[in-house]
Amino acid sequence: MLDIFLRTLPFFAIIGLGYWAGRSRFFSEEATASLTKFVFYFPLSAMIFRFAANLSFSEIFDPRLILGYLLGTMAVYVLTTLVALLRRLDMQTAAVEAQCAAIGNVGFLGLPMMVLLFGPASVGPMMLILSVDLVVFSSLIVVLINVGRGSGFGGDTLRLVGRGLLQNPMILSICAGLIWSALALPIPTPANAFLALLGDAATPGALFAIGASLASKSAERVQIASWLSFAKLVLHPAAVALCLLLLIPVDPYAAAVAIAASALPVAGNVYMLAQHYGVAPHRASAAILLSTTLSILTLPMVIAWVSVLTLP
Repeated sequence: MLDIFLRTLPFFAIIGLGYWAGRSRFFSEEATASLTKFVFYFPLSAMIFRFAANLSFSEIFDPRLILGYLLGTMAVYVLTTLVALLRRLDMQTAAVEAQCAAIGNVGFLGLPMMVLLFGPASVGPMMLILSVDLVVFSSLIVVLINVGRGSGFGGDTLRLVGRGLLQNPMILSICAGLIWSALALPIPTPANAFLALLGDAATPGALFAIGASLASKSAERVQIASWLSFAKLVLHPAAVALCLLLLIPVDPYAAAVAIAASALPVAGNVYMLAQHYGVAPHRASAAILLSTTLSILTLPMVIAWVSVLTLP
């Protein structure tokens, strides 16, 4: 575990550096927003496209992994929703809490970290996990919020969901990369060098942006944030492990990557969605801040456990 902790520490050190830059106002909120937008649309998209374009569809598509991860994540999503409804929260707030418990920072933190810890072969499982999170759960929260507001599951809601999917650069990058791979097209050397150079900015840029954005997050509602952080950092990887190791067994390597990815802290886009819809942004903010801080210790523990359990 000490070795894994030391290997993950540089990631959290860059997040800490970004947090200092944001907290000290060396990086303003406007600068942080611009950096996040740059990383999201350019380096991260280049990195994802390059990864996907160099993999065959058979290396990525694993229906058992999709089903197992989806089942485990949905179990935590439903549990968190039920707990929220038992506390007499409205559907919109329950949806935000469920999103906090189920959606980790796969794009900005997970992809580069898992490649370092598990090797390049982890890209395939991570692409599937990212696709499930973006297509299923990012759509689900939009549907639940609109249904909770009385808009119903009609054409307007479906258009919102469709527009969100079509405008997400990570989804477009994955699809474009897989199409390129399916057509067996070589990436020209200058284009490959361009994508590699731009993609290399994704990891440090994303980690710095995570830290800088945390500086503006609120630590209010600690009790709720503690429950949501526990659900995300402990219950989510436990549920995914149960599904992928016992209920729907998959290749041990893919299971290890998926379980480790499930232990990632709450994704920053949950706060963006909560803020956009005006639904519980403070509790999402607190959950992101607390879960990211706690994951410095919990994530290496989960990775060490799952490595011993599933890898030779």
